[in-house]
Amino acid sequence: MPDQRLRQRLQQLLQQFSSGLGDSLPLACQDWANTKAAYRFFSNERVTEQDILEGHQQATQQRVTATNGPVLVLHDTTEFSFSRRRIKGLGALYRYSRARRGDLTLCGMLMHSSLVVTTEGLPLGLAAVKFWTRKKFKGTNALKRSVNPTRVPIAQKESVRWLENLEQATARLGVADRSVHIGDRESDIYELFCAAQNAGTKFVLRTCVDRLAEDGQKTIAAILKQTPVKAVHCVEVTDRHGQVSEAVLEIKYRRLWVYAPKAKQKQYGPLKLTVLYARERDEPKGRERVDWKLITNLPVRSRSEAIEKLNWYACRWKIELFHKVLKSGCQAEEYKLRTADRLVKLLAVLCILAWRVFWLTMLNRVEPEAAPELAFTTEEVRVLDHLRKDKDPYAAAEPRLATYIQQLARLGGYLARANDSPPGNLVMWRGLARLTDIALGFQLGAKFVGN
Repeated sequence: MPDQRLRQRLQQLLQQFSSGLGDSLPLACQDWANTKAAYRFFSNERVTEQDILEGHQQATQQRVTATNGPVLVLHDTTEFSFSRRRIKGLGALYRYSRARRGDLTLCGMLMHSSLVVTTEGLPLGLAAVKFWTRKKFKGTNALKRSVNPTRVPIAQKESVRWLENLEQATARLGVADRSVHIGDRESDIYELFCAAQNAGTKFVLRTCVDRLAEDGQKTIAAILKQTPVKAVHCVEVTDRHGQVSEAVLEIKYRRLWVYAPKAKQKQYGPLKLTVLYARERDEPKGRERVDWKLITNLPVRSRSEAIEKLNWYACRWKIELFHKVLKSGCQAEEYKLRTADRLVKLLAVLCILAWRVFWLTMLNRVEPEAAPELAFTTEEVRVLDHLRKDKDPYAAAEPRLATYIQQLARLGGYLARANDSPPGNLVMWRGLARLTDIALGFQLGAKFVGN
C-alpha cells in the first residue's frame, strides 16, 4: 500500500467483509463513518487492484515454497454482469436477441485468474489476476468472416491474457520447474505453448485444434487414430443431477512434433509435445461422454504417468468452484459502486475472502489432523469449544482441525450426520459470518462480565 493509513483501512475492510460475506457495503461497515471511508478507499487513485492483492500474492508464494512436489496453476476466465446498474466504464459482455425488442447487449467486466493448488486440491492462493472490459461486443463468427484469426498477432487479441498470466504467475512463484499450468480448450494457443517453453515451466492443456504434427503432412487426429490403446482406466463421473456412475476410459498417448499454424510457422518453430487422449469406451445414458484430448510438454511413458496427468487436469474444476464462491457467496455482482475502477478494487478484496472460504473447505479434506490454530485464532478456538455439543474428552487432549471446521460448518447449517459428505463452501461462508458475530458477543461479555 502507498502508506500506512491505506494499509490499515484495507485490513479493516477485510475484517468487515469477512464478518458479513455477501452483505452490502453499508451493512458490512455498520456505520456512516466506516462506509464513507470505504467509498474513499475504493475511489482513491493511488490504490490499484494490484496493491490490494500484493500481500496475498506474497503469502501465496510463501505457501508454495513451503510445499514439496509439483503445484498446479489453474487458469480460467469469468464474467461479472452488472447490466441492471448504471456503472461508468463498463464494457460489453455479449449480445442476445429478444423477440420484438431487438438485440440487447449486457454490460460488465471480465476477470482472468490463476489459482495455485496442490495436487491434492488444496488452494494456496492467487498468483495472478487480470481485469478488463470490452469497448464493444464483436461476435466470434462475425470476426471470422472478415479476418483470419490465425493471422492476427497474439498481442492484439484478448487471448494474450493467457500468456500474461502464465508469465506473471511463473515469475511470482519462482518455482518454474515445479509449476504445471492447467487450462481448458480456450487455452489451446500455440503462442502459449512457446511462452511456457521460454519460461521453463510445464503445462497440461485441453486441445481443440487439430494441428499439423510429425512431418507436417498429417494432423494430430490422424496420428492418434493409428495409435493403439495403451491403457484402460475406470473413474467415477457425476452428472448434472448428482448421479454417480462409472466410466471406463481408453487412453492413448504419443510424443510427437507439433507445428504452429501455417501463417505463423516462420515466427514459431515446431515443439516436441505429448498428446494424451482419453475417451469413454461406451456411450453413457443421461450425460455427455468423457472425451478429453490433452497436450503437454511433460513426458508420458507409462499408464501411471498418463493417469497422473488426467488427474491433474481434473483439478481444473477447482477454479470453477472458486469463481462460484466469489459470485454466489461474496455476491460480487450485487454491489452498487458507480464506476468500473471502484468495482475492480472491490473485486480484488472479495477475491481474497473467496479464497479463504475455499481454502477452509478444502483444508478440512486435505489436512484434517492439523492443529486448529492453522485456520483459527485463539479466540475463535475458544468460541468453538464452548459451542461444541459433543464433549469428547479426547478432543480436548488432541485437538483436530477437522473437529473445529465441522463445528464452524454447523453454524452454517451443516447437519454432520454419519453419512453426510464433508461440508461445502455454502455452509462454510455462512458459518464464518455467524462465528464473527458470536466472537463479538464473547468480547463484549468478557468486557462487561469478566472472563
